[in-house]
Amino acid sequence: MFDKVLVANRGEIAVRVMRACEELGVDTVAVYSEADKHSGHVRYADEAYNVGPARAADSYLDQAAIVDAALQADADAIHPGYGFLAENADFAERVEETDGVTWIGPASTAMERLGEKTQARRAMREADVPIVPGTTDPVEDVAEVHEFGDEHGYPIAIKAEGGGGGRGMKIVREPEDAEEQLESAKREGEAYFSNPSVYLERYLENPRHIEVQILADHHGNVRHLGERDCSLQRRHQKVIEEGPSPALSDELREQIGEAARRGADAADYYNAGTFEFLVEEDTEREPGEELGPDTNFYFLEVNTRIQVEHTVTEELTGVDIVKWQLRVAADDEIAFEQDDVELEGHAMEFRINAENAAEEFAPATGGEFEVYDPPGGIGVRVDDAPRQGDDLVTDYDSMVAKLITWGGDREECIARGQRALADYDIEGFPTIIPFHRMMLNDDAFVGGTHTTKYLDEQLDPERIDEAQERWGTGTEPSDGDEDEEVTEREFTVEVNGKRFDVELEERGAPPIQVADAEDAGGARPQRPGAGGGGGGGGSSDGSSTTAEGDEVTAEMQGTILEVEVDEGEAVDAGDVLCVLEAMKMENDVVAERGGTVTEVAVDEGDSVDMGDTLFVLD
Repeated sequence: MFDKVLVANRGEIAVRVMRACEELGVDTVAVYSEADKHSGHVRYADEAYNVGPARAADSYLDQAAIVDAALQADADAIHPGYGFLAENADFAERVEETDGVTWIGPASTAMERLGEKTQARRAMREADVPIVPGTTDPVEDVAEVHEFGDEHGYPIAIKAEGGGGGRGMKIVREPEDAEEQLESAKREGEAYFSNPSVYLERYLENPRHIEVQILADHHGNVRHLGERDCSLQRRHQKVIEEGPSPALSDELREQIGEAARRGADAADYYNAGTFEFLVEEDTEREPGEELGPDTNFYFLEVNTRIQVEHTVTEELTGVDIVKWQLRVAADDEIAFEQDDVELEGHAMEFRINAENAAEEFAPATGGEFEVYDPPGGIGVRVDDAPRQGDDLVTDYDSMVAKLITWGGDREECIARGQRALADYDIEGFPTIIPFHRMMLNDDAFVGGTHTTKYLDEQLDPERIDEAQERWGTGTEPSDGDEDEEVTEREFTVEVNGKRFDVELEERGAPPIQVADAEDAGGARPQRPGAGGGGGGGGSSDGSSTTAEGDEVTAEMQGTILEVEVDEGEAVDAGDVLCVLEAMKMENDVVAERGGTVTEVAVDEGDSVDMGDTLFVLD
């Protein structure tokens, strides 16, 4: 087993991996950006290293900085968690080629083969795994989209080869939409995955999203750990995951599980991974009915990493998937047979996101964990990183924790979910806890007849508004008793990029005035070898606008994907000025009135914060 593991991630998944390491007697190393210097995963690790500024591209996605931190810490392995670099085959290869450091995950060659969707489709077809009708070569021209539509009909899904979770996927419902959606999918693929290649699939109108957890070792052993049903989604983003699926018969469940094992074996895949499938739903199916063995199911993609919802499978099987990731990477052999895997009871995972569901799930733009009191009791698990008093970091994903409930059957699991969600107290910013509480009283979800389209196309949005009003948490801080003035100071010291925390508490004394490094004219500590780096456009780089007129500012933190106008150009009200990516969604920034563009303060690829100036109109 390893001596020390660097976790190349943040938040709850970093803490989850560190807890597994601790139980195996392995020391842990955290990496953190400037935005995360006081975050929970940094507190939990045995040691921590600063790898760059808040912008993910300059920190958590900086491959050289991550590997440098591992070498400096004498870590002998790197675990990527999920997101960021977890499915980046180039990063996996970089780690594999680093002397003395082991990559905790599948081989980079397998990641490349299965991470690129067209290659994965070819591999699955050769392994006799059903695939959705579509292309197995990249699509370059809109004429190919039209030809595919003529043969297979509409709608068509255009998907980025490196995509996942809805990123880089566009739907073409009519031939005249093909050109715009093709360019948009290519643009997202380039922005997110540095790969503009896309492919086509027939778009299934009413699918269920079923995924199978795979665990394989270097000795040829491949096990599947049952399925998870991830059909409750909003804009292709999973919200509640559960297992086993309430819709599958045992015969269909076995077919899908064996298809996943067959695909993993054919792809020479090892470590943990998830094979995802779309299952055609019978829209006439009643609650309690099951989909039989003749139901069509199709391979969707492979996630070559641990999944957010791996916790569901752990609760059902008792298998600690993260520990087995570590053991497999250390060349251990899987110690159980396929017949030993049994699914007991029912489990659900609720993503606790800092979002307001009543406002189109808009992410919180700031706040503090004024109150943070997670639930407990039988059948309740919480994977988290924050603690009461922490600031909410809004530079990355909006998920702050995961609530997992288990019961002897689905009914008991739902009842425990209702209790635990009611007990989960978070104040200081909105969360989607009210939305989850509503869904556990929703007929379609409770009956197990929902599909991936349910939230976007069928759920009455007024019900979400009512749930938020009824169960939404307060955002104003409460007054506390202060019998004695207490001053707490936390000093963060970085020596050669390594983090050290020093805490000081004084009672009955006035606050100690300590200037920030910037105020005192000092330089902010950086990891060894880090360059000064120039920032993006707008006010995010410290500059201010000089042109006169009305400023168009960013309404949320994100990345500029495309600038649509030039200085001096005349625009009308409603014209698109730029495309801003935030929270995995493309957002058009439009002119509220007509005028002339007197300043363009951003460029494509710039990272902007809420309130940054994007354009000036006169």
